Amino acid sequence: MTALSPHPDRLLPADPMTRNVARRLYDEVAAAPILSPHGHVDARVLLDDAPFPDPATLFITPDHYVTRLLHAHGVPLDELGVGVPPEDRDGRAIWRHFCRHWDAFLGTPVRFWFESELSDVFGLDEQPSEASADRIYDQLEARLAEPEFRPRALFDRFGIEVLATTDDPADDLAAHLALREDPTFHGRVVPTFRADRYMTPGTAAWAPALTALAEASGIDTGSYAGLIEALRSRRAFFRAAGGTATDTGVLTPEATPLPDTEAERIHLAALAGEVSTADASAYRANLLYRFAEMSVDDGLVMQLHAGVHRNTHRPTFDRFGPDTGHDLPAVGGYTLPLAPLLAGFGTAPGFHLVLFTVDETLFSREIAPLAGFYPSVFAGAPWWFLDSPAAITRYRAAVTDSAGFAKTSGFIDDTRAFCSIPARHDMSRRVDAAYLASLVVTHQLSEDDALGIARRLVDEQPRHVFKL
Repeated sequence: MTALSPHPDRLLPADPMTRNVARRLYDEVAAAPILSPHGHVDARVLLDDAPFPDPATLFITPDHYVTRLLHAHGVPLDELGVGVPPEDRDGRAIWRHFCRHWDAFLGTPVRFWFESELSDVFGLDEQPSEASADRIYDQLEARLAEPEFRPRALFDRFGIEVLATTDDPADDLAAHLALREDPTFHGRVVPTFRADRYMTPGTAAWAPALTALAEASGIDTGSYAGLIEALRSRRAFFRAAGGTATDTGVLTPEATPLPDTEAERIHLAALAGEVSTADASAYRANLLYRFAEMSVDDGLVMQLHAGVHRNTHRPTFDRFGPDTGHDLPAVGGYTLPLAPLLAGFGTAPGFHLVLFTVDETLFSREIAPLAGFYPSVFAGAPWWFLDSPAAITRYRAAVTDSAGFAKTSGFIDDTRAFCSIPARHDMSRRVDAAYLASLVVTHQLSEDDALGIARRLVDEQPRHVFKL
């Protein structure tokens, strides 16, 4: 048996003097409450509080971080349960695939998260392998049947104070509202307004999305003016349900306003099936500008995730749909595309714009300088392909020079994998402790200042940036 025993000093510096400083910094924040202002866990999981069905459903099938790399090693997605109805999945067979390819995750953050989850959360002491797969599966299955491993119990054990979800404007937020009224639930689960699908006239999903929004808002979305009114109405609904932020994902972040008459023309042309590619792009850029305008008016934080080529493998998309591992980073930019938006709102009181990227050259070249001038702009944490120890360290070095620590967002776990939340936050806290320790031993910071920054990064910073 190969022991599973994560080292207590994992991710801390090798140099003894620096490591001792990092230990003290890490100890200061290791048990701090988790603020998770951007993620994708379904609120209904906590409302229903049903036992997780099996280890594969919990750990493997919904997590594209895991399934994409297994697919890269030749495991078909359907054999991992992707696109397969729950009743037709073979959880044990899925788990065996994962254990057989355990070493494929060596050196990746996924391996770090899994080792932390299996050891710290579930108390296992054996590494996954082909030989141990069934034994570990049985242990996990037994744990998941215990009350201590139901979603609400884990939520409390993880120390989660705030958990943000990601939700369509047409969502009735029934689970969020029920959790708020449930006297037996003591956490805070807040919705995030995600209006991407209303920005894509000419696509097959656009008109049905307008219909759903009209039904939810009671406002006719057959016109551009109606769409804007309906979005404003639903934003107010999200705020009343506890929401503090919006999120928008785009390939390129052009944000250029159109006259209302021109936006109306494009809207009607799209409903008639006659919109051009250029007009669709102009419509999308106009809406991004309008989203910022709305955030200035209603105070919702505007998150912007740009620069991802979505659904790059058409056969996989056709068979399994989106978010199944075949999205890839794009080279991007923010300074010029956002110039009209920042000219209009960059210094508006109370406006918060959090910029994320998977092109890490943008951190030092554009995002940090923008955050270092505009009161509204904050440098979003390393996201998706960059939420690894090495990339987090590079992010700190790239952003701090221009913007300091106080213009960063705090850590973002951005996950559907509920049990990985504490492991992801722990990884960030360890890496930040190591980075701050390096500044202390080179006499760029006092240890007292470093302790203050470490506390701020896990508490004050996300509370301020996301208005929690």
